[in-house]
Amino acid sequence: MTKKVLLNNNKNIQFWGYLLSIICFFIYFKANSQDRYFEYSHFPNLPPNTGQKVQPGLAGAYTGIDDDFLIVAGGANFPDKLPWEGGTKTYYDEIFILKKKTDGTFQWETNSKRIPFSSGYGGAISTNRGLLCFGGNNSDSTISDSWFIDYIPETGEIEISQGPILPVPLTNFAFAKVDNDIYVAGGISEFGGASTNSFYRLSIGDNNFKDWKWELLPSWDGDPRAFSVGVGQSNGLENCFYLFSGRNIDPQGEWKVLADAHVYNPTIKKWQIISKGIDKEFKVMAGTAFPVGASSIIFPSGSDGNLAIEEIDIKKRIEHLESRLVNGEDVGEVLQLAKLKLTNHLNNHPGFGNKVYGFNTISQEFYEIEEIPQTGQVTTSAVAWGGDIVVPSGEVRPGVRTPEVLKITINKDAKHLGIIDMLVIGLYFLTLAWMGYFFSKRQKSTEDYFKGGGRIPWWAAGLSIFGTALSAITFMAVPAKTFATDWSYFMLNMTIFLVAPVIVFWFIPFFRKLNVTTAYEFLESRFNLTIRLLGSLSFILFQIGRMGVVMFLPSIALNVVTGIDIFVCISLMGVVSMIYTIYGGIEAVIWTDVVQVIVLLGGAILSLVLMVTSIDGGLKEILEMAKENDKFNIIDLDLSLKQPTVWVMLLGGIFANITTYGSDQTMVQRYLTTKTQKEAQKSVWTNAILTIPATLIFFFVGTTLFAFFKNYPSELNPTFENNDAIFPWYIVSELPTGISGLLIAAIFAAAMSSLSSSMNSAATSYATDIHFRFGWNKKTNELKIARKATLMIGIIGTIFAIMMATMDVKSLWDEFQKVLGLVIGSLGGVFLLGIFTKRANSIGVLIGIVVSIMVQVYVGVTEPVHILVYSATGVISCFFVGYVASLFFAKD
Repeated sequence: MTKKVLLNNNKNIQFWGYLLSIICFFIYFKANSQDRYFEYSHFPNLPPNTGQKVQPGLAGAYTGIDDDFLIVAGGANFPDKLPWEGGTKTYYDEIFILKKKTDGTFQWETNSKRIPFSSGYGGAISTNRGLLCFGGNNSDSTISDSWFIDYIPETGEIEISQGPILPVPLTNFAFAKVDNDIYVAGGISEFGGASTNSFYRLSIGDNNFKDWKWELLPSWDGDPRAFSVGVGQSNGLENCFYLFSGRNIDPQGEWKVLADAHVYNPTIKKWQIISKGIDKEFKVMAGTAFPVGASSIIFPSGSDGNLAIEEIDIKKRIEHLESRLVNGEDVGEVLQLAKLKLTNHLNNHPGFGNKVYGFNTISQEFYEIEEIPQTGQVTTSAVAWGGDIVVPSGEVRPGVRTPEVLKITINKDAKHLGIIDMLVIGLYFLTLAWMGYFFSKRQKSTEDYFKGGGRIPWWAAGLSIFGTALSAITFMAVPAKTFATDWSYFMLNMTIFLVAPVIVFWFIPFFRKLNVTTAYEFLESRFNLTIRLLGSLSFILFQIGRMGVVMFLPSIALNVVTGIDIFVCISLMGVVSMIYTIYGGIEAVIWTDVVQVIVLLGGAILSLVLMVTSIDGGLKEILEMAKENDKFNIIDLDLSLKQPTVWVMLLGGIFANITTYGSDQTMVQRYLTTKTQKEAQKSVWTNAILTIPATLIFFFVGTTLFAFFKNYPSELNPTFENNDAIFPWYIVSELPTGISGLLIAAIFAAAMSSLSSSMNSAATSYATDIHFRFGWNKKTNELKIARKATLMIGIIGTIFAIMMATMDVKSLWDEFQKVLGLVIGSLGGVFLLGIFTKRANSIGVLIGIVVSIMVQVYVGVTEPVHILVYSATGVISCFFVGYVASLFFAKD
């Protein structure tokens, strides 16, 4: 007896020792906070052009990346004198390449090849063929040609080949790459002429370069322009082309500075006005810009045009005085003073400023971020290279260039949780683990481990169903989706009320009557073992995918707000969830779900209250702002299955819920944990009723986040790679210490409630449908097998989450819907065939499954419908084909 007690004590000590090590490891990896989003340094200066001893700098050079080498070609400067001192602008055709040496330093190399023209002020975009350079001008004409600069690292040689010719000669235009298209807007066609409003697109997705042709598109609703800024960035839904500022030069040479902004959406093929330049001014003429994160555009330079306008006014006065002098008037002294004023103006020009501005494409706010420790460089390009942004050379004030090559390092590690917040999260982890330890004492058999011994009250089972369905997808992705778009997805959650009666009055009595442990036992009795195994294996596969999503999502948030490595975050969640799930079984899972739902909803409500009170005007201001920006759009009656219309919400929601609540073991298992059928039915209604306030809360959190960051745009981190991190960012950056930790714990609550459910249910399915079914447990205790299965499922799911962390995932809401629809879409059809039809047989159902998989693969590749409809296509195709095919085969 004493020996047994000592062994148990040793196990307890070992358990808590492991857990304490995890928490210490968690706190140890907390990084230091940073205050700036960007850090500035320099690559080596540009080398001199051939025949020159000094490089004054180049404006308008063709700049880009090819084979991971920085290329700067062409450009122009005033090598001898400033323009107002009689200097002549010189254009170049040389190609400079920046290479990284073996010691880690960088060195410029001047290549022997030259570009076809001594020119500049065109565009350059990296392609599979090489760096595509197009348009520009030389000393006396505008260029329509384009050419590829293809650098060959093995030989150090460059190949120049002709590219697709522009429809018209063009220079000083805005350009950007959006997905597989290059867009060119505005510019000057005739040398020294007026601005244009031309807008062209070149599709570069096809590797057959000879077929590339420029296409003329409708122009924006605004002034013609040159020296404007073009950027490709997401608007929250699709990648778009953004056009800012510039100058409108008329045929007489008169010009005005533009401060407006426009966006072209390739999906709907339409322009929209962001600003007419009155209430919201974008004065970034001739500047540079680059996209960063999920929805930000950064302007490290640009001219507001104020000093240029002053220069023009002085020149006009000089012209006027000179005409009067020609007419014999005595204005010589006044004319000399005017010329002196112009010279002083040019010589003492302070430069084009050093303020860095940001623009968020969702809130559509333009705001100051910080300052560069030098004068901004205009008439150049900002290109991404190795995770950094490079701004080579350019103009720093009228007529004056710089040879400096600015390097902008994006700091994604700007704000973090404090030590108190980290301890709150650590305490939360300890609490969950303790609950697993507490319930482990009640696990005597697989009946306890998988069904909780029928001891679970209906309200706890209902909260567990609710928590499992919500997960971190709701806590983070729904507010993020609502922040970026509107309430279009609201009706999706409401479809539970259309499905709940079917589950309550048909599915629950059916499963309770059979007294099964897994839903897939029914498939064998109704059809055959093959279909049972297909159902069980597809469920296990889906749960592993789901675990990957629900671990990866909060790990992104934690990585953003704490600096802890994302792989460490995933491992922590996976390990802690495994601990309490392995020890406590379904009972621990359900009761931790109860705690986590309270934390989840409490945290959301608390953050919502704090956000509302922080905005001037409170709730009324939020509602007005949301209305002005069409954020409350709920029902879209457009007859489309590709857009998030009400038909997509209803169709997708109904079939997704039937699949989830009718065939998903995580849900069916909870129906079997209550004492009676009536209590199981009450648990489903509990979940359905809770969906209403929860949906309102989380959707309004997203709308309030939009209002908050529209009021305080500088508070939003522009470096987010994914908008799913916006709610955690608010929590960490705006809320008091301690409360931040509690709400981040709510994110873990959301994730781990679903994670533990997936582990236990997938393990239940494996043990019951495979291991026990084939009698592989003759020499091993069934409870040990169940716990080992939980451990293995947890490890595999964690590994899958780590794999996801290496992928480029724009929206995890979308990815989750794809997994739901494509992996188990047919499973709902199989259960409908089994429960609601008598003619369906095993051969027909197998044919239905095969056809459904083929349909789902086609849908996934061609995307003919919105991702929310994927589950509907799977269920409908399986049910229809399976039923029809069954008519051709005798019942077996």
